[in-house]
Amino acid sequence: MLQSKSPSDAAVADSAANETNLSEQIVPMWRQRLRIFTHNKLAIISVAFLVALVLFCYLGPIFYHTNQTNQAAALNVAWNAPPSMHHLLGTDSSGFDELGRIMYGGEYSLSLGILAGIITIIVGTIYGMVAGFIGGVVDTVLMRILDAFLSIPLLFLLITLIAIFQRSTVFLILIIGTTLWFGNARIIRGDALLIKKLEYSQAATAMGASKWHIIKRHVFPNSMSNIVTVATFSVADAILFLSTLGFLGLGIPAPQTDWGTMMQNGAVQQPNGYWWEIYPTAVVFVLLIVAITYVGEALRDAFEVRLLER
Repeated sequence: MLQSKSPSDAAVADSAANETNLSEQIVPMWRQRLRIFTHNKLAIISVAFLVALVLFCYLGPIFYHTNQTNQAAALNVAWNAPPSMHHLLGTDSSGFDELGRIMYGGEYSLSLGILAGIITIIVGTIYGMVAGFIGGVVDTVLMRILDAFLSIPLLFLLITLIAIFQRSTVFLILIIGTTLWFGNARIIRGDALLIKKLEYSQAATAMGASKWHIIKRHVFPNSMSNIVTVATFSVADAILFLSTLGFLGLGIPAPQTDWGTMMQNGAVQQPNGYWWEIYPTAVVFVLLIVAITYVGEALRDAFEVRLLER
């Protein structure tokens, strides 16, 4: 004889079934972010290009051997030679192989740009969060200092500092990293001002939570969208400013080089018809900046809390 289930047993079974269905429907946050990012096809193409460019610059010299440091050895090579089987993109005005030069200059441009961008976002995030969350006199003082820095033309400031101090790789990283964070700090400060006034932040304050706890648990996670976006664009800005300095003749000291210095040298030779000394480098540089921009926009959407499912 079949036994009928009691109402309590049926309720327990229904509750367990609902919990099972709910657990199956919940999508991990990292998967949601990955799905949002992959919906941007231009961002996927940009990531593939960035990976290929990094491999090209850092692993390319292993397979394509060229002299990029010995100026005396370069004197024995034909200068401004057009592309050939021996030099796939020709040689420059110093006798260096142009394709190998793009790899060699890319190593410095990418490395310095990434390191300077990391310094920029760290300094800007800390400065902006402290100013925005603490507020009051601290915010006023920090913002007036920031306004004073922003009133100075950035390129003029970089040129002045480089003209005063001796150029070096480490100096360029530090000087670019410590002068590009001004705008980033303003963006992060705006987030901190907004988030600290929201209900969950005020509730945590009323319950006795420390300011550090609120920053760590509420302000920082909810500012991640802007932080990631700003970090991505900071790398692009650092590479752009490094190349600008190189184009003005204030880049990495020879025999090292960067893409800006290469484009400056190529621009001098362009009236002579030596197109291979400027166009390949310029195309790679422009594509790099565009790719980083698309990746930054996709990351901004991926880390946007409002686009995630609950």
